[in-house]
Amino acid sequence: MTNLATIGDRGEPDATALVSRGRPTTYGELADQVARLRGGLARLGVEPGDRVALLAANNPWFVVGYLATLGAGAVAVPLNPASPAAELRAELNAVGPRVAMVGASGRDAMAGLGAGATPLEHVLVPDGVDLAGATGLDEVMDGEPGAIAARDDDDLAVLVFTSGTGGSPKAAMLTHGNLLANLEQMQRHPGRRLDPDDVAFGVLPAFHIFGLNVVIGLTLYAGASVVLVERFDPASALETIKNHRITIVAGAPPMFQAWATMPDADPGALRSVRLAVSGAAPLPPEVGAAFEARYGVPLFQGYGLTEASPTVTSSVVGGTPRPGSIGCALPGIEVRLVDDDGEDALHGDEGEIWVRGPNVFAGYWKDAEATSAALTPDGWLRTGDVAIADDDGYLYLVDRIKDLVIVSGFNVYPAEVEDVLLEHPGVAEVAVVGMSHPHTGETVRAFVVVAPAAHLEEDEVIEFCAGRLARYKCPTKITFVEELPHGLGGKLLRRALRS
Repeated sequence: MTNLATIGDRGEPDATALVSRGRPTTYGELADQVARLRGGLARLGVEPGDRVALLAANNPWFVVGYLATLGAGAVAVPLNPASPAAELRAELNAVGPRVAMVGASGRDAMAGLGAGATPLEHVLVPDGVDLAGATGLDEVMDGEPGAIAARDDDDLAVLVFTSGTGGSPKAAMLTHGNLLANLEQMQRHPGRRLDPDDVAFGVLPAFHIFGLNVVIGLTLYAGASVVLVERFDPASALETIKNHRITIVAGAPPMFQAWATMPDADPGALRSVRLAVSGAAPLPPEVGAAFEARYGVPLFQGYGLTEASPTVTSSVVGGTPRPGSIGCALPGIEVRLVDDDGEDALHGDEGEIWVRGPNVFAGYWKDAEATSAALTPDGWLRTGDVAIADDDGYLYLVDRIKDLVIVSGFNVYPAEVEDVLLEHPGVAEVAVVGMSHPHTGETVRAFVVVAPAAHLEEDEVIEFCAGRLARYKCPTKITFVEELPHGLGGKLLRRALRS
């Protein structure tokens, strides 16, 4: 039987699986809660292949809901609990979940949807969350435990919304085999693999594939413990790591930059950490150097994307961090650098990163055109990222073919932001690009051509976006222009705007 849900059963029953707000949950307790919720989902009529949305912060109920959904043979759909109602409604309607589990952080977004606005039949909430029309999880779990459904490697496990390797946001289909394969690939590091004595820092959002599979998934797969943290604050994070003797820290570059530049930080706060890994966005070499100099912990960089479940390369593979390098391919993953003609790039030349392996996704939900654009007939994933390789096989990112903007490790596709801005009656034309930012890596900037006779203020346009998009997708700067640059064929020249 292949079922990703069994990662929750790999630890010793009395060993700690989760810690949240100082309260531990053992593997035995976790297994009991998951089994009872699995039975409750079956009593609600959830069948294999049905979708279940998860709208919660990093807390035990998210993990229980995730494992119970997988165990029931259903498909987990983790969503950003801070999403505005309009964005949440669009995502729910796109994948059609029958059930949503909503935590305190997702209550307001769910309440803003309105009755009958989505295909949801049931909304489940934990104790203490007041949401009209919702059913308490305690009530759903008050019954016989459910058995784990048999799943094949090719059966769908998770739908994760991503900007994709091109086009507007869509749901990437990750199978049980995809996610398990990447867990196995990440564990094939002698001396660096996780073991049951490890304690991981779980601050990366669980609705993001990095937090979902690299932190929560890999920790449970190793039978280790994860300390769940709902939001990142540099000072309290250092305190948590020190108090819980955390050994594994994974995060995006802004997190490590905040620590590296934090005034009066205790340089011994990370003394227990044996492995620190940065991913989700390029790590500036100066940030890695400053972090290691201050805390004495080397910072390894990796590279991945949702469509690869997600990890593709890591400097952990080579054993030594190299400034600016995303490392080498994980064991069991093939990586090619491909030139504009579709041939392998010559040694030392730039090429688009292509990836192949059992971790590569099955395609985009109900979008055959986007799937065929991302996957070649022989299974190679075109990432849209350009790199070069050194003599030892270490890769270095040099460019991005796609117009993706990465804000604090989260993907933002300009087309999505542009579509929202064009809904404003005062916007005649718009182009969105990324610009560098000292704290988030990149931020969103919009160039707006104002409609005739209209008058717009920058704050007004930003506020308009905030009501329709997650905060990290909203422009932080609006530049009003008379016209946008276009090529001879009419194509928007984003590169000209970036410069």
